[in-house]
Amino acid sequence: MSTFEKAVPKRNLKPLWIGLAFAALLIITFLPNNGDLPVVGQRALAILAFAIILWVTEAVSYPVSSAMIIAISAVSLGLAPSMEDPSVELGTKAALKMALGGFSNSAVALVAAALFLAAAMQITNLHKRLALWVLSMVGTKTKAIVFGAILVSIVLAFFVPSATARAGAVVPILLGMVAAFGLPRDSKLAALLVITSVQAVSIWNIGIKTAAAQNMVALNFIQKEFGIDISWGAWFIYAAPFSIIMSIALFFIMITLIKPETNNIEGGRNVIKKQLAELGPLKGPEIRLIITSIILLFFWATEGKLHPFDTTTVTIIAIAILLTPKIGVYTWKDVERVIPWGTIIVFAVGIALGTILLDTKGAQWLSDAVFGSLGLDSMPILATIALVSIFNILIHLGFASATSLSSALIPVFIALATTITMDVDQVGFVLVQQFVISFGFLLPISAPQNMLAYGTGAFSGKDFLKSGIPLTIIGYLLVLLFSATYWKWIGLL
Repeated sequence: MSTFEKAVPKRNLKPLWIGLAFAALLIITFLPNNGDLPVVGQRALAILAFAIILWVTEAVSYPVSSAMIIAISAVSLGLAPSMEDPSVELGTKAALKMALGGFSNSAVALVAAALFLAAAMQITNLHKRLALWVLSMVGTKTKAIVFGAILVSIVLAFFVPSATARAGAVVPILLGMVAAFGLPRDSKLAALLVITSVQAVSIWNIGIKTAAAQNMVALNFIQKEFGIDISWGAWFIYAAPFSIIMSIALFFIMITLIKPETNNIEGGRNVIKKQLAELGPLKGPEIRLIITSIILLFFWATEGKLHPFDTTTVTIIAIAILLTPKIGVYTWKDVERVIPWGTIIVFAVGIALGTILLDTKGAQWLSDAVFGSLGLDSMPILATIALVSIFNILIHLGFASATSLSSALIPVFIALATTITMDVDQVGFVLVQQFVISFGFLLPISAPQNMLAYGTGAFSGKDFLKSGIPLTIIGYLLVLLFSATYWKWIGLL
């Protein structure tokens, strides 16, 4: 660190952002209300503004912001006139029930179960073994390893329902291969491999229903508002072709834009062999986890076809088996230290806030305010998808969490979908926008897995943007192409 850097310490702007969040909360709460929006809906929008400022600036951690949102919701909504009878207050008891409503939601149970499943992979090191197995088969040429990094992300997406855990499994292996060749961590080769792996993780957050928590947010709102459950298999049919084409595009973008120092990593295979040797032969817990995961994948894929069990139920049954002594793979004590419990709280509060926005008409008012002036309700559906997707991509630049972004935007998109007069499937419209919410391609801050990779020092923000811009453009154009063709043909739109 230079003398100048020591003399001018970085300013802590967190108190300023917290103050700004409270200022936005108070200003919107006490703005004049002309009757177009219920008072409780206006206060829900004030809480949303407060939440967005804290989420975007990360002035406090996500779990802390969640606790603040619960407390403010209970007081602010509780003191507002009831929608049913404006002459009486809603009451803090009823408002607190709304603020905590997300915790009783089956989508939260699925996210919690997914974290348990990801923990099983981490504790047994099976996710690392799977990554090493795939990479051991692709050879030592740089292009082959780039392909292998994408393939690993695809394989892990089926079995590890956590983007951060998938990135955490692959990135250290790739950096080990770079080190074995004698190149530094900030080499072009390291940037090529690490960026490829995390971009592939984001791509397959779209392709597989259980790959990312934000998908559960969207599906919960869709189920609540439209009464429709989208099965694992249906999601796969809708989104996997998109992710396959994006994966192919990623391969060519990466080998074209980032030229590595070598075309062949001679020591790469030895690194993989050494790491596999260190893991030793398959152990009992790993074998049991493989069997459980394959059965679980079978039940996910055949939901609604061969059996009546939904995704959440079969996942919780699997977790119960994995925790059972003798036949399971870990103990509760093992799980306690691995699972990010705050994620469950953030997820539940995000769902509760989105539900409040829908129930109080706040989401409908916001949709009308943002999109109404554009006349989207009477535009051709493809033009509507084009404009809303651009809005979605630009908003994502400020969010580090796609889960929070889904919580904020999906209720608005649902409200917008109900106003579209053109012949379109409302559920399909919302689902397409959920796919776009997972576009975390542009900045390291756009997704937790990006930040994990960025923290290794393997690449700069400029390197990431270099791959993110063409990937986002191709993804956007592909959304429009699929909306005009494939998604229409299969009945999604």
